[in-house]
Amino acid sequence: MTSAQYLARRSEVETYFDRTAVAAWTRLTSDAPVGRIRATVRAGRDEMRRTLLSWLPLDLRGARLLDAGCGTGSFSIEAARRGAEVVAVDISPTLIEIAQRRLPDDISHNAIRFVAGDMLDPRHGGFNFAVAMDSFIHYRAEDAVRIVAGLAARTSDAILMTYAPRTPLLAVMHAVGGLFPRGNRAPAIEPVAEQKLSRLIADHSDLADWRCARNCRIANGFYISHALELRPS
Repeated sequence: MTSAQYLARRSEVETYFDRTAVAAWTRLTSDAPVGRIRATVRAGRDEMRRTLLSWLPLDLRGARLLDAGCGTGSFSIEAARRGAEVVAVDISPTLIEIAQRRLPDDISHNAIRFVAGDMLDPRHGGFNFAVAMDSFIHYRAEDAVRIVAGLAARTSDAILMTYAPRTPLLAVMHAVGGLFPRGNRAPAIEPVAEQKLSRLIADHSDLADWRCARNCRIANGFYISHALELRPS
């Protein structure tokens, strides 16, 4: 997991979300007006969040949930409203600060523990559910599966994740993104074919006791993401 390539990409992702794109992501994850392209991304993310929430029990009282790559905390808030004890982790301290400021009055400050750092830190403890919405899309499939295996070691009931599916449209958007000045670019998305991801999961020794369950693709304008549920066999 601590390969030079993985660490280099992790550093790029941290710089992007903690510095370069803070203003854009703060606006995108609010109800502030945005342009047409970002509106499709916002709508797609909202639909994906609803989908993943629909895969969780309505009553999460007594359950611990890891929101891995929580961003500004939207998923964490909804999980806490169902009664979960949430640990919300993000690589960006700035996004964590925004998430803390956005905590609504109906959520106890004890219901969500916001942490800037590594989602795999063993100090977070064990969980019933781990959710990683669009948290792995900038990593190679092999590294993403290693992260999932790390989460599986501390998760009992289900892991809900998303990945960037390999599609012609996503390939075009990837190419267009490369035309922007390097300082303004997000780290490249790493699309993966569904069959390859399934094979990598099946072949990973630490995921031998896990199986792929539900899956769902959300495509809305410039937002394309595929949800996957993993459960113990």
